[in-house]
Amino acid sequence: MSVGVQLEAPTVSGPEEGPERSDFWIYLARKVGAAIVSFFMLLVVGFIIFSLMPSDPVSALTRGRPTSDAQMNQLRHDLGLDQPLWERFLTFVGHTLSGNLGYSYEYHQPVSTLIADRLWPTLLLMGTSTLISIWLGIWLGIRAGWHPGSVLDRSASAVSLALWSVPTFWLGLILLVVFGSGTVAGIPAIFPAGGMQTHDGAGGLSHITDVAWHLVLPCLTLVAVIFAQYVTIMRSSIIDERGNPYLLTARAKGLRDEVVRRRHAVPNALLPSVTVIFLQIGGMIGGAITVEVVYSWPGLGYLTFTALRIPDLQLLEGTFIVFSAAVIVCNLIADLLYRALDPRVRRQ
Repeated sequence: MSVGVQLEAPTVSGPEEGPERSDFWIYLARKVGAAIVSFFMLLVVGFIIFSLMPSDPVSALTRGRPTSDAQMNQLRHDLGLDQPLWERFLTFVGHTLSGNLGYSYEYHQPVSTLIADRLWPTLLLMGTSTLISIWLGIWLGIRAGWHPGSVLDRSASAVSLALWSVPTFWLGLILLVVFGSGTVAGIPAIFPAGGMQTHDGAGGLSHITDVAWHLVLPCLTLVAVIFAQYVTIMRSSIIDERGNPYLLTARAKGLRDEVVRRRHAVPNALLPSVTVIFLQIGGMIGGAITVEVVYSWPGLGYLTFTALRIPDLQLLEGTFIVFSAAVIVCNLIADLLYRALDPRVRRQ
């Protein structure tokens, strides 16, 4: 009597993505929840700051214009200044979440429209400066850290430290006086002194060239200050990686020094730089404001400066929310990218 035993073929399954994918969604939900809480706290802080400002927006808007008491009261009612504080806060939160950032009585336009019109110049300036700073800073940091103590390392470290210590507005003024004013002996006005373009209405290649020529000095000012941080951080990361045993193993296999650096040391050393890059974008906002003011660059920074001079509180609130929300979003992206790049974070 024979007993037949039926063996089932083992089920071939892919990698165990279920738990890892579940962990990712939990991690994503936690980070997004933290970003939402941060944004809500941002609204609370912003409302308190602009509510406690000593300036009277009605008086500022009617300065130099004959206005009756009835018109002043009507304007206060239109701005919602006669409502209780809690009701003003709920109205402020509701309008913000719906995309209504208020109305600028100075420019006679919705704040969201003004911000949208000035967003592209700021993105152009910050985007160009960020890309150049990342490439230059990481490139110099890798080579300086791979050969510590060399001439390149000492030169890059000294220049980076010096530029990192320079105030952004001061460097912008110096570059403007030297290369944009034509008042320094022997140096003509090579670049435009301000603005984004000289010839309005020009199109095609001439418009691109005109904008690019105006972009040189503001972009150079931001790059000179920002790339130094990337050099310092990347240099330190490369020096830390040089002493790890896996690089000795790679060299023992006969790999060339350049291959060891590019394929093994640099990917691991890039991890701290990823977080710094996105967090630095938030810091660039402050630098972009001063640079746009120095060079009269028609972006959000210059718009914030003009709103502060009036003062236009509705416009200031709008730019404050946009700048702060950008920092929160960049921080969220940095957390997600760091988890994707570093397996140790995924296992936590």
